[in-house]
Amino acid sequence: MMLTLASQAAAFSAGRMPITHAATKSNMASAVMAMDKAGIVKVAEELNPLVGYWDPLSLADREFWGQSNEATIAFLRHAEMKHGRAAMAGFVGYIVHENGIHWPFKLAGGFDYASVEGLSAPAVWDAIPEASKWQIIGFIGLAEIWSENANVLKADGTTHYMRGGKPGYFPSFKLAPHPVALEYFDPFGLTKKMSDEEKARKLNIEVNNGRGAMLGLFAFLSEAKIPGSVPLLNGVVKPYAGEVMAPFDANFHTFLSAPL
Repeated sequence: MMLTLASQAAAFSAGRMPITHAATKSNMASAVMAMDKAGIVKVAEELNPLVGYWDPLSLADREFWGQSNEATIAFLRHAEMKHGRAAMAGFVGYIVHENGIHWPFKLAGGFDYASVEGLSAPAVWDAIPEASKWQIIGFIGLAEIWSENANVLKADGTTHYMRGGKPGYFPSFKLAPHPVALEYFDPFGLTKKMSDEEKARKLNIEVNNGRGAMLGLFAFLSEAKIPGSVPLLNGVVKPYAGEVMAPFDANFHTFLSAPL
């Protein structure tokens, strides 16, 4: 959560620079990937001309973990993209589970869909078996390890985003020990023929959508936990009695602690 807020602050960033609309497409493409202060100022203006550059915590001026300022900005940029993508998936997932939509076939282990019928989306998470939660978390962990691996990135002709690589980039499965039919990013190769300018434009769209999803997802959670806190969602989102900030509380434990 704090990482999400920090990355948002760095990317929304503050200053009251005049907004110009005469930038060329090539300038946009270079600005999107620029990992210096001037670059993210331009990116902020392209993303949202009304907000512009807004960085109240001055994160874009810092040097995290003794790294350079450019590496720090790259880290924040990558973090926002990653959290935005997770939020978009979570936003859609919330709507799907809130409406009782599920696979048309039975799941392994004999999970009964009737056991979660009528529950709010967070309550569905609480109700699924512990093994399912570990599978989800395990997959996320493996994806994280894969995307950060220097050898995997090198096989794609790139490097870590804090070492000059592209923030938001997810590598291919070329070095996977088992054949993988589709890539995790762009499985159908829709971006291969796009120009750099078009990719930059779509990346800006993705970042904006991610920001909207982060706000939307927390609006769902706020209304579920405190009915009426989001007037537009009052009566739309089902109430939730659990702990939204302790999502592993129900039916979840480690080998070092007893089940709750």
